[in-house]
Amino acid sequence: MIGFYAAFRGLGNDDGSKQEVSYCGMGWLMEKEALLYEKLPGDRVKCHVCQWECVINPGKLGVCRMRRNRDGKLYLLNYAEVSSVAADHIEKKPLFHFFPASYAFSLGTWGCNFHCRDCQNWEIACEDIPPGSQQLSPERAVELAQRNGCAGIAWTYNEPTVWFEYTLDSARLAKEKGLYTAYVTNGYITPEALDAIGPYLDAWRVDIKGFSDDFYRRLARVSGWKSILDMAVRAREKWDMHVEVVTNIVPSMNDAPKQLGDLATWIKGYLGELTPWHVTRFYPAYNLAHLPATSVSSLEMAYRTGKEKGLKFVYLGNVPGHEYENTVCYSCGRMIVHRVGYNTEVLGLDGSKCKFCGAELNFRTKVK
Repeated sequence: MIGFYAAFRGLGNDDGSKQEVSYCGMGWLMEKEALLYEKLPGDRVKCHVCQWECVINPGKLGVCRMRRNRDGKLYLLNYAEVSSVAADHIEKKPLFHFFPASYAFSLGTWGCNFHCRDCQNWEIACEDIPPGSQQLSPERAVELAQRNGCAGIAWTYNEPTVWFEYTLDSARLAKEKGLYTAYVTNGYITPEALDAIGPYLDAWRVDIKGFSDDFYRRLARVSGWKSILDMAVRAREKWDMHVEVVTNIVPSMNDAPKQLGDLATWIKGYLGELTPWHVTRFYPAYNLAHLPATSVSSLEMAYRTGKEKGLKFVYLGNVPGHEYENTVCYSCGRMIVHRVGYNTEVLGLDGSKCKFCGAELNFRTKVK
């Protein structure tokens, strides 16, 4: 974790004016008027950042708890409020086919628009902004990324759309400086929000948590999950983002071969056979602390399922040292990238292709 000691108060807007600071029962917060919302009769507002599209009464919050209707205007409460800052291996996201062996300046905030029972970062995703939360301006974030030798910026640890306006401002600045940009997301964004940030995002690392209505309702209390699939396709096809998919395998919930097979089939059909699919090990946490960790044999079954359905790159996650962390060319069988945990050695890559046989491997090594 990068040493982070400065509190950035009184941040300026683009026009040189100051953003408003108010006390909202969670401490002193930086408020910024939301970018994507509409005003409704009776001083209500409708948010258009995520697929909940919350209709919010005066004085109330949206599902994410980070957007408040104040006097008929929608305000973001966590603009520039950081919970976590680190220079991470890009492989931690995980992104395996995106600037391998680079470091990403990684930022998280507070709150989430999902309420997943297995949340690994519930301390920041399921809590309100604590008193004394520190602030980091977009300009300072880009400066720190460069100073710490990072090739890009990733918004991660919790759902990035909950501070959408901040990520948009930061992504614009990052692109001006030649840095790559990545969202680590649950994918529950609206087309309107995706199209606003699309020109400034290079990677879309999306969780597709399962492949059934029942599973998404039980795990995350979400019903309209299929829009996540649509947005992944849109990110790839309309905005030329590099897309990788993660599925955390939760014992007894989404580990059935049919559900995994259906998901793998969808990835191949709509994102392409070269799309990396990470099947990761669940560890007991939050409201699913009573379940066991995923067995390695279950992960290996998911790996075989993905390969049988035609995916060229299926990876095991949270099992450091397993052979299925490595990238092997599907054409010639040579080792392309060797990984042990986050330690990465690039052995056989020529741009996006295998340097031994020339096969296309779907690696992104240049910013768009």
